[in-house]
Amino acid sequence: MLSAKLAQGSVPRLERPGPLRERVYEALLELITTRALQPGQHLVESELAGHLGVSRQPVREALQRLNTEGWVDLRPAQGAFVHEPTEEEADQLLSVRTLLEADAARLAAANSGTAGIAALEELCAQGERAVADDDVDLAVATNAAFHAKVMELAGNLVLAELAAQVDRRVRWYYTPVARQRGTQSWIEHRELIAAISARDEGRATEIMKAHTEHTRTTYHQRERAS
Repeated sequence: MLSAKLAQGSVPRLERPGPLRERVYEALLELITTRALQPGQHLVESELAGHLGVSRQPVREALQRLNTEGWVDLRPAQGAFVHEPTEEEADQLLSVRTLLEADAARLAAANSGTAGIAALEELCAQGERAVADDDVDLAVATNAAFHAKVMELAGNLVLAELAAQVDRRVRWYYTPVARQRGTQSWIEHRELIAAISARDEGRATEIMKAHTEHTRTTYHQRERAS
């Protein structure tokens, strides 16, 4: 039986199995985060393996890992499905995000130099162009990069580590409201840059709090808006 499977080439190749598993995991996570794979969507191992050009084994392992992390639900006798986040889950995550990013904005205002400000301005300009072009994927990616830059400028490694743990889920929740937030989100980013440039820690904190709360509110209102 095993010899037959080996002959058919159905057993995963052993060359660098760790990196292959990681690549499959990252690919599936990115597809979920960007909502190319929608919440509630049935995930068929053979189909995913075909799309990714790999065997089913690393796909199965990736799905098990994603289930452990809450991205995928494995249902007995039914298979794997992209997790459908509840409103409470989203609210808790986005509330924690507000706390982390507000403090990052305060620290960025205290620590940023001209190079950091210039980097934020360039990301903001890129985001504004993405909105003007109605490029939602680029707008979401640039929004994540902008917030990551603020976190980097804060200079607190522990804070950055905590933020990295929620970054992917923030993108997951932001994607369905990115178009709705649109230009206003980048106006708020411009206001934040001004506060950081002025080294106004209090103002930067309040702007970031309001900015992240606007996203949280918009997420909860998305059904009525659609």
